[in-house]
Amino acid sequence: MTKPIDVVIVGGGTAGWMSAAALVGVLKPNICRVRLIESEEIGIVGVGEATLPQIRDFNEAIGVSEPEMMAASNATFKLGIEFRDWGFKGSSYVHPFGKHGEPWGGVAFHQHWARALQAGRPYEIQDFSYPIVACRQNRFEFPASDPEAIESTYSYAYHFDAHLYAKYLRGFAEARGAQRIEGKVVDVALHPERGEVLSVTMQSGEVIAGDLFLDCSGFRALVIGQALGGGFEEWTKWLPCDRAMAVPCARSDDFSPYTRSTAREAGWQWRIPLQHRTGNGYVYSSAFISDEAAAATLMSNLDGAALADPRPLRFTAGRRTASWLKNCVAIGLASGFLEPLESTSIYLIQVAVMNLLRLFPRARVDPVLADEFNRLMDVEYERVRDFLILHYHANTRDDAELWRHCRETEPPDSLQEKIALFTHRGQIEAYKDGLFAPPSWLAVYVGQGLAPRGYERLADSLPFDQVIRSMDALRSRIADRVAAMPDHARFVQGYCPAADAVQPAPALSGA
Repeated sequence: MTKPIDVVIVGGGTAGWMSAAALVGVLKPNICRVRLIESEEIGIVGVGEATLPQIRDFNEAIGVSEPEMMAASNATFKLGIEFRDWGFKGSSYVHPFGKHGEPWGGVAFHQHWARALQAGRPYEIQDFSYPIVACRQNRFEFPASDPEAIESTYSYAYHFDAHLYAKYLRGFAEARGAQRIEGKVVDVALHPERGEVLSVTMQSGEVIAGDLFLDCSGFRALVIGQALGGGFEEWTKWLPCDRAMAVPCARSDDFSPYTRSTAREAGWQWRIPLQHRTGNGYVYSSAFISDEAAAATLMSNLDGAALADPRPLRFTAGRRTASWLKNCVAIGLASGFLEPLESTSIYLIQVAVMNLLRLFPRARVDPVLADEFNRLMDVEYERVRDFLILHYHANTRDDAELWRHCRETEPPDSLQEKIALFTHRGQIEAYKDGLFAPPSWLAVYVGQGLAPRGYERLADSLPFDQVIRSMDALRSRIADRVAAMPDHARFVQGYCPAADAVQPAPALSGA
């Protein structure tokens, strides 16, 4: 019988405990043994409180109960992300977790919308997205299972306290056999000839050997960076924000089922509503604003009383040139960091963990599996990178230097090609691997002020009057159905109330 792989996870937090929970939740004890090292003395970043719908797949795959997890982490539901003042001052749009409209005559809805636009019918494309209309009214319910129903055209994610989510996963993992070791790692021993990791030494002097090491030590990258010297590719040329201030505040009555991102002079501010408080932060470029001014801007734009002093964070946008090096796999911030603009931090942890499960080795070192893992992660990081750059590059703001700088900086060729295809006649690449499907790109293209000059000729196959009637009917159908949805706050209170949650305001009439 093959000996189980001895997995040592260096670091806890969201990355460490997601890794541990997945390994013991999916793999049998005869496949791997899991030990996680973390120190109560070392703080965690813990600002990633907004997620993407893929987190539901992760939780389901490892056996997590949704209402139990949500109650334990003070979670709420999320239907998308609102962007204020991004394309230009006064602009507002939502990147929804769902489609815009429906295809007619084998042609994507936005092609019909573009045809109507060029014929002098300036429909607001957001009116044709079920989750966007629900966001506007602070309403939520689970998607319908009937694929023919308009209520089936969206998905959802969560806002949660990342620290509490990690705590919940710790209990989940330990109950299934994962072992937690308290303490700090002070040294990493490498094989003198082959260079792979043999063991880590604790501050107590204890030596912990293993076969496969997961580096979940955050920005410190103790194993893959400091010990193995893994390379890092920096992307600050396109993503200049390098710092953040984070602060919680009291929960407001605006209990929205979406994350809010508001563009500021030197970056942007997030707002994430939880059951017991609201998470806030200002992501900014230190080249365009001082730390003191950034903190003041954040504190003056809260919609509730601050519950702490602003906490500073520093980071560099980019990724490891190889996230799997020798017998070490970097997961989370040790692997790379792309600012939380589109809530991708936890997703990138998740996709790394799931790729590792599919490529789990039988030996200490397996270069073939490592190469494939790195290829998959490279695709993920680069496609997320391009999507984030689009938000910065496609703007018409002239009120602040950062926005002029981002607009004038030439984007990667891969993004230039995507923008050219869309602005020419509305075509959007649908790729197999990597995050963000065409509806996401469409929302940001249009929201940032880009519009197609043409459209697919196939759209002309349907009579124009028929298309207009169908658009009017679809818009009304969505509006009527959303009006009957429950209020978000009431839905959360009935489904997954947390023990320390703030009680919701009275329900809206008709909810």
